Amino acid sequence: MIKDSPILTIRRNFQRPTKAQIQSFESVSTGFVVDSQDGNGALDYRIKPLLDDSSSTFFGVAVTCQTGPSDNLAAHGGLALAEPGDVLVVATGGYTGAAVIGDNMAHMAKNKGVLAIVTDGVLRDLPGLLEVGIPMFCRGISPNSPARNGPGTVGLPVTLGGVSVSSGDLVIGDRDGVVIVSQQTLTRVIGELEEVRQIEAVMEAKVKDGLTLSDGICELLASDKVRNLD
Repeated sequence: MIKDSPILTIRRNFQRPTKAQIQSFESVSTGFVVDSQDGNGALDYRIKPLLDDSSSTFFGVAVTCQTGPSDNLAAHGGLALAEPGDVLVVATGGYTGAAVIGDNMAHMAKNKGVLAIVTDGVLRDLPGLLEVGIPMFCRGISPNSPARNGPGTVGLPVTLGGVSVSSGDLVIGDRDGVVIVSQQTLTRVIGELEEVRQIEAVMEAKVKDGLTLSDGICELLASDKVRNLD
């Protein structure tokens, strides 16, 4: 006789970045993080902050879960696994037929110390969500409610917004969107980030001083790489 399949598969133990590595992303924009990753790492643009203001800024450690359509059992499992300072990352396969999290669950996440919620699905109970006080990113709002039947996974790699995310990765969000930094590239990205900050600081100073075209573009336009017809 074949046994019934489990309704939830959980990986509880995963490596976490050090506190120093996490703090390297304090006050860093998502654009800077993307530039430190060769222009990549941002989730699909349709995953937007619930509140488009400075309160949408966050950085923390991913706890991943994968739900099925119209089901959020795995999201509850992810919440059970989350620690203070974590970001609950809920992959739905882009399903928008029913919300994956409502205001009560979002409040429970905040009570547990979760810093933010990120999903490629939709949320519900907008008035209550706005009272929770943590950043939430989603594809929209729907009053349709989910079941809690499974199957689903917690702590395993997921694909969300076109990006692979593993528990323990860094998640950074602001009004521009959400960016993922994998643990495998974390040390390199932190090193690149300092260089990006310096370059951007120099460029911003030049722009404020009246710059209209960057030196690199001026050099390109004057080079033999450009054919001038008149």
